[in-house]
Amino acid sequence: MRVAAIQTTAGDDRAANLSAAESLVEEAAAAGAGLIVLPEYFSVAGTPEVLRAQAEPLRGPTVTWASSLASRLSIHLVAGSFPERGRGADKRLSNTSCLIGPDGALLAAYRKIHLFDVALRGIASRESDTIAPGDETCVVPLDQRGADETGTGVVLGLTLCYDVRFPELYRMLALAGATVVTVPAAFTDTTGPAHWELLLRARAVEDQVFVIGAGQVGELPRGMPRCHGHSMVVDPWGTVLAERTDPDPGIVVADLDMAGQSDLRARLPVLSNRRPGAYRGLHGNDGGTRV
Repeated sequence: MRVAAIQTTAGDDRAANLSAAESLVEEAAAAGAGLIVLPEYFSVAGTPEVLRAQAEPLRGPTVTWASSLASRLSIHLVAGSFPERGRGADKRLSNTSCLIGPDGALLAAYRKIHLFDVALRGIASRESDTIAPGDETCVVPLDQRGADETGTGVVLGLTLCYDVRFPELYRMLALAGATVVTVPAAFTDTTGPAHWELLLRARAVEDQVFVIGAGQVGELPRGMPRCHGHSMVVDPWGTVLAERTDPDPGIVVADLDMAGQSDLRARLPVLSNRRPGAYRGLHGNDGGTRV
């Protein structure tokens, strides 16, 4: 299966952002990618005020655009994320990632669970002031089969940016059947050089999944941090199959060996060698042995 990660530098003009993203998605599709992943906030970026003003319903302009594009190109498209209007009493927005099928159907919507509330040297963020956390994981089987025709299916797990720091989420996705996990991101230039590749590779190795990290790059509008870029695709052995090192918008394309993944999971059966019953003692509430 051939996949692509798209790297963008989004602004606060939705129409301009979608036009720029469309050209890159078309380039990736022309290169043979059947699953294409866009970055976090690819359709609009900016201050909390901009996000609130540009927020849209689930089936608003961003998903409408993505559905039309996926259908025209006959691809699976992960529409990075966009600010979705609040859906209940909580007036905060959702940071929402959508999977669109080759027929243009909306197959899944994932709302970011872990919010970027940090205070680091050079960057402070309170994403939870504007965004409400999601509370549901998202695992979706795709129809496409492995190129070796062994019938190995692709099962997609959806995550967003800061989620990558929480290994328990990725383990849950793998146990639910995920073989490929997407990470649309706006990873900061403060943490990115030290942590971006490290975290993507760690999540890939420990859960034996392919990880597709699609990032924003460079200077975004006021209210958003400068972004690290380095969009990449990592295999279950931790090998970086493809990476965009140029600090500008573009694409990276890689072929996923699904049969090789199945073979690795059989020979190094990490998921089946787990011992969940023993882990419960680590909470310290049931008389577990202390050393």
